[in-house]
Amino acid sequence: MKKPANLELGLLLGLSIWLAVSQEAHGLRPIRETARSWGDQWLYGKKEENGAGPFAAWNITGTYRGNWKFLDTVNSSSKFPDLRKENGNSVVELVTSPTKITGVHYVQGAVVFHDVFDNEHNVGGAQIKVEGVYIWPFRQLRLVAYSGKKTESGLEDDYLLSNPYHLLGVFSSQVFQESPRDRILKHKTSPIYEMEKHCNIEIAAQISQAASSENNGEKEYYHIEGLMESPAVDDDGDCFSPLLLNATSINVEVYYNKAVNYTLMVTFVSFLQVLLLIRQMEHSNTQSGAAKVSIVMIGQQAIVDSYLCLLHLTAGILVESLFNAFATAAFFKFVVFSIFEMRYLLAIWKANRPSNSGEGWETMRRELSFLYSRFYGILLGGILIMYEFHSYMRPILLVMYSFWIPQIIANVVRDSRKPLHPYYILGMTVTRLAIPLYVFGCPKNFMRVEPSKAWCLGLCAFIGFQAALLLLQHYFGSRCFIPRKMLPEKYSYYRRFDQGVNRSRDCVICMATIDVRHRSNDCMVTPCEHLFHSGCLQRWMDIKMECPTCRRTLPPA
Repeated sequence: MKKPANLELGLLLGLSIWLAVSQEAHGLRPIRETARSWGDQWLYGKKEENGAGPFAAWNITGTYRGNWKFLDTVNSSSKFPDLRKENGNSVVELVTSPTKITGVHYVQGAVVFHDVFDNEHNVGGAQIKVEGVYIWPFRQLRLVAYSGKKTESGLEDDYLLSNPYHLLGVFSSQVFQESPRDRILKHKTSPIYEMEKHCNIEIAAQISQAASSENNGEKEYYHIEGLMESPAVDDDGDCFSPLLLNATSINVEVYYNKAVNYTLMVTFVSFLQVLLLIRQMEHSNTQSGAAKVSIVMIGQQAIVDSYLCLLHLTAGILVESLFNAFATAAFFKFVVFSIFEMRYLLAIWKANRPSNSGEGWETMRRELSFLYSRFYGILLGGILIMYEFHSYMRPILLVMYSFWIPQIIANVVRDSRKPLHPYYILGMTVTRLAIPLYVFGCPKNFMRVEPSKAWCLGLCAFIGFQAALLLLQHYFGSRCFIPRKMLPEKYSYYRRFDQGVNRSRDCVICMATIDVRHRSNDCMVTPCEHLFHSGCLQRWMDIKMECPTCRRTLPPA
C-alpha cells in the first residue's frame, strides 16, 4: 500500500514543479531559450547519476574556489587563439534570492578565471558577471552572461559590500597588483573585451554537498561542478571549447580569522619595534651618540611605518567587520612613527645642529618647519609615485627597504664608531621583513596575492646584506671593507707637536698632569693644540665632539 502512495506523491510533486516552471515568472528574469546543448546533456546526465530529488533548500550564497579545464584537453576553437592555457584556478561569487516560483531562486554573481589567456598584453585572467536561476529541488544551476540591467533588490551589491573575502581581495589587488586605471586599459586590450561583444556565455552546473571530511562538521560546504559553453552571437560555432568548472565553497569565518591573526602579528611586531627603538635611543642618549646616527635612515623607516599605518587604516574602513582589528594595527604603527621615530628624528637633528650658533627661536622654528615640510613632502610624493608607477610596486618596495644604506654611507664618511646597537640592527631587520614576507611569501595569505619565492629570497638577501655590513662596521671599524688607498686622510690625535716638549701640562678633564716629555698613546692632541689624556678625551668625545677647552668642533677619532 505504501508504494502506490509514494508513486502518487512523486507524480504530484513533479507535475506541480513543471506547472510552476512553465508559468510566467513575475520577478524572475527570463533566460534565453536555446536548443539542448552540451550543457543540457551533461547537466541532466549528472542529475540522473546523483539521483537528486526534492530535498530541503540549500542556500548557495557564498564564495567558491576551485579550478577550470577544457573538456577537450585544449581549446579547439580558432576564434580566440589566445586561450592556450589548458587549466587554471577560478573563483565564483554567488548571491541567491527567492522568487515567486516555488523551488526556484534567482542568482547573480561573478566568475573569475585565472591563468586563462597567454598573449602579448600580459592579461592572464578574466571576470564575467553572470545571472540565472537555481532550481534547488534538483540542485540545478543555470547561468548566462549578465545583461547589465539593475535589479530592484540589489542583493549582489549588498553581499559583496559586506563580504570580507571580496572586499580585501579588491583592496589587495589595487594595492599590491594593479591599479584601476591599468585594469581598464588591460581589459580593453584583452581578448575578454571582444569575447563579451561576440559571445554568449552559458553555464550549466550541478550543486552537491561536500563530504563530511571536508567540512569538519562545523559548516555546510557546497560543491559546484558544471560546464561552461560559449556559442557565438551569429551562430557561427563556439567561441571556445567547453570548460569544465569545479569549485567548493569556502568558510568566510576562516578567512576572517586569518585577517585577525595577521593584525595581531602586525601589532606584536610594532610593539617589538617600540622596544628596539627605546634600546637604541638609550644607546645614543648623548649628543655625540645621536649625531652619529643617520637622520635619513630614521626618516626612511618613519615613512615606511606611516605608509603601513595608512594601508591598515584604509583596509579597516573598507571592511567594516574587520575595522577594530585593522584599526588596532594602524594605531600601533602610528605610535611607532609619530611618537618614537619622529622624536628620535628631532634628537638627531638637534645633535647635528651647532649649539653655539647664537641663533634665536625664530631661526630654530624655521629650520624645524623646513624639516617637517621635507618629511611630509617626501611622504606625499611617495604616494604619488606609487600611484603613477603602480606596476613597479615590488621594485619600489626594494627601494623603501634600503633604509640601512644611508647609515652605512654615513659611517664611512664620518668614520663613526658604533652608532647603532647590534640588537637594534638585528631586531629591526627581522621585524621589517615580517609583513612583506607574509604578503608575498605566504601561499595562503588572506590578501590572495600570488606568492613569489624568488622575490622574497631577494628581499631577504638584500636587507640581510645591509645588516651584515652594519655589523662589520660595528665590530671591525666603519671603513673595514674599503681599501686604504681609497680612504681620505684622517686626523691623527697622536701627531707630533712643537710646543713645550719639555714642559708638563694639566688635563682639563681630570685635572691631572700630562707628561709630554715621553710621547705615547696616553696623550692626545686636538687640532686646536690642546693636550688631554687619551682615555679622558675618548670618553669626552662619546658625549660631545667639542674641545673641552675652546669648544671647537673635533674631527672623528
